[in-house]
Parts: sequence; structure tokens; C-alpha cells
Amino acid sequence: MPNLNIIKGVIISFVSTLILLFIFSIILTYSSVSENIITPTIIIITAISIFIGSTIANLKMNKNGLLNGALIGGIYLIIIYIISSIINQQFSLTLHSIIMIISSIICGMFGGILGINKT
Repeated sequence: MPNLNIIKGVIISFVSTLILLFIFSIILTYSSVSENIITPTIIIITAISIFIGSTIANLKMNKNGLLNGALIGGIYLIIIYIISSIINQQFSLTLHSIIMIISSIICGMFGGILGINKT
């Protein structure tokens, strides 16, 4: 069931993102970390979360790890950007958005490759 594994990967990615963002928010609240690192940290957290979700989702698959990982990263970002455009009416693609798109799809691909080869 490749489709269920892809959905599972997206869900795992979202859960990982929520956990990592919660940890990051605690660090921001109780330390003197500069707010300049918020955007790069969010990009890194997103990429790590997609990597984790993609790796776990592809553990039980036998082929197409690269494609499945890219799909997980792409679906994750589509959902994020739909939610962002609904919440923020002035939403637009910026350089940070493009970097996040590219890094997320690449991390999803690497996670897919790792997940396929772990079995």
C-alpha cells in the first residue's frame, strides 16, 4: 500500500514538526537566542521532519524511495502553503519559501532512499 505509506509519512512529518517547533519555542522563550535564527531554524526543522517521515514511511516499501520521498515532501509543503495562504491573506512565495521547497523535497528524497535501503 504505497499510498497509505505516503500519507503515513506526511502525518509523521507533521507530528515531528510540531514536536521540534515546540522544543524550539521553549528554547526561544527561556533563553536569549536571537530572533534572527527563527527563519533558518524553521527551514531546518521542516527538512528534518520530512526526512524523518520519509525514512519511516519507506521502511516497508521495496522500490521508488526517491519518488515516494519527494511526494511526501511535496504533499507536506502543499498542505503547509494552503494553510498559510488561508491564514495569511498576504501570503506570497519568497526566497525563504523557495529554499524551503527545494530543501524539503531533497530531504524527502534522501529519506526515501535511506528508508528503502534500511530493509
